[in-house]
Amino acid sequence: MKFHLTYLFTFFLVFLASCGGKSKLDNELAPKDSVLQVKTLPYLGEEIDGKKHQIPPFSFINQDNQTITNQTFENKIYVAEFFFTSCPSICPIMHGSLMKVYEKFKSNPEVKILSHTIDPDYDTPTVLKKYATDKNIDTDFWILVTGKKNDIYTICENSYMAFAKEDKNADGGYIHSGFLTLIDKNRHIRGAYDGTTGSDVDKLINDIQILINEK
Repeated sequence: MKFHLTYLFTFFLVFLASCGGKSKLDNELAPKDSVLQVKTLPYLGEEIDGKKHQIPPFSFINQDNQTITNQTFENKIYVAEFFFTSCPSICPIMHGSLMKVYEKFKSNPEVKILSHTIDPDYDTPTVLKKYATDKNIDTDFWILVTGKKNDIYTICENSYMAFAKEDKNADGGYIHSGFLTLIDKNRHIRGAYDGTTGSDVDKLINDIQILINEK
């Protein structure tokens, strides 16, 4: 599926960051009113034949070397990110942001986090398992996955409105977008948030609660 090019290009400009620098969210995209006043969230992505954009079926391998599919997230709200364990800069910042989500919702069975590595050559299940252990992550709630590089990059760019590519000149060898994508129980994108900005992370937490309350 394709997104409106202008919309997607805007997100690339706003969120694209190498692991050598911190991405910044355009102030004009930030809400002026309290997010607590919002009752529903928008649907992001282009509709095709009257159908809202939806994350397609997928299959990856998690930190326990088990197959993870879209069925794993059936009737779940989840936050998706793209990272790599050896990232020297923005990934640790994004991890800190996701820890706030983790601490807030880890006891809620309706919510999960899904982290895709963009460096599957290095980030094997064993490496992801050690990362999760070192970070004290409950992998029933926060799932880390690897897989075929083409599959990861395709779903990243075509489905999650994110961006990642290898770049030997970048710190860590990759450039990638630094934002977190909010997915509802029907695999629709309901928000995208700068994972390096505290105000955006606060908004993400509020928006997850909105989805929990959504009928």
